[in-house]
Amino acid sequence: MASTKKIFVIDTNVILHDYRCIYNFQENDIVLPIVVLEELDHLKKGNDIINFHAREFTRQLNDLTGDYLFNGGIKLGEDLGKLYVETGKPSSAKIQESFPENSPDHRILAITEAVREKNNKKDVILISKDINLRLKAKSLGISAQDYESDKVLNIEPLNKNIEVQENIDSGLIDRLYDQENGGVSPEDFGVAPFSNQYFIFKSNSTSALAFFDPVDKMIRRVEKQRVYSITPRNAEQTFSIHALLRDDVDLVALTGKAGTGKTLLALASALHQEKKYNQILLARPIVPLANRDLGYLPGDVNEKITPYMTPLYDNLSVIKNQYKSNTKEYKKIEEMQEAERLVISPLAYIRGRSLSNTFFIIDEAQNLTPHEIKTIITRAGEGTKMVFTGDIQQIDSPYLDMKSNGLSYLTDKMIKQDIFAHVNLVKGERSYLAELASDLL
Repeated sequence: MASTKKIFVIDTNVILHDYRCIYNFQENDIVLPIVVLEELDHLKKGNDIINFHAREFTRQLNDLTGDYLFNGGIKLGEDLGKLYVETGKPSSAKIQESFPENSPDHRILAITEAVREKNNKKDVILISKDINLRLKAKSLGISAQDYESDKVLNIEPLNKNIEVQENIDSGLIDRLYDQENGGVSPEDFGVAPFSNQYFIFKSNSTSALAFFDPVDKMIRRVEKQRVYSITPRNAEQTFSIHALLRDDVDLVALTGKAGTGKTLLALASALHQEKKYNQILLARPIVPLANRDLGYLPGDVNEKITPYMTPLYDNLSVIKNQYKSNTKEYKKIEEMQEAERLVISPLAYIRGRSLSNTFFIIDEAQNLTPHEIKTIITRAGEGTKMVFTGDIQQIDSPYLDMKSNGLSYLTDKMIKQDIFAHVNLVKGERSYLAELASDLL
């Protein structure tokens, strides 16, 4: 019978996802294949988040080991298991026949197989963010799992965060429309809302958009508001603008499929409030297609990154094109760009900065890890508002999914905080063709 204490073999991508992952396996032991240290050494130079994680893990490992090697393993802490480094092992005949290439992944499989044979009374499990490596392991009879420490258990509440209440007494809705009324108690509507939750209340004759104000614990009406000539076309967009304009909400997440207007609404709302902020920043992570590095693209650095920033410039063009070139609004945007008060940049160029009095929009946030999200938010200084937008069903990173990406993680952890608001936009507003393609293809 296997011991209840398990042994987890850690792949490189787990460390690059979360450099403190070794502290998340409770009393179980951890094996670090020597090939992982070799891969981390190759990744230690650079300015991207994975390079930072590689360096931080190596420093962390050095602090743990001191001046001696892992003879017998080293204790990770109270109520935690031991950490071992396992040197290279020859591949078994089964591995050689199945995977003849001597790649790092196959060397990790060989080490995992050797650890399992050495500890045949314990469960030995390979932990990897790489689906293909997990499938290869399982084909060899090796147990393999995803790293799930920061996964969201249930994403359904994130997809259905706007509550629709029908058959509401019209008198209650009239009270919401009464400007002199301080709001309506949630008990009157029969709801138990969380902070900044949005509602659509309907009676037989009328309806109202509303939200729960966490300050005075009342439900208040949400009015449709135009921002920089962008008019909301549905309830979700109205709620989004409401959240983006509120001074008491410092952190906003806008989720939804392509064409729902997430980035456009965020940018228009930022421009609408430009006097409140020293700078408006728009950034997105660069995730090269087919995992090819930017070095493959022709041109200098600016020419390489331009294709990835084009969608942000497109949104800015939509707003600018609402005005003629001789209007003050159009000229204001031009002036802000020239003075670098309105900046569009790859996210990697902004990491590490302390941001004060800044309206910061992070696009395509579903391609960020939970740790990257945390790193970005902890840079917020006084007077800064952060907006994360993205589609959790359209993830370009090979090691993230709907439950493990940073945008889902952020929303799940912050959903009940008073300074956070989340709106999931469902209705596409580009065109019938675009929405049909998003739904069917």
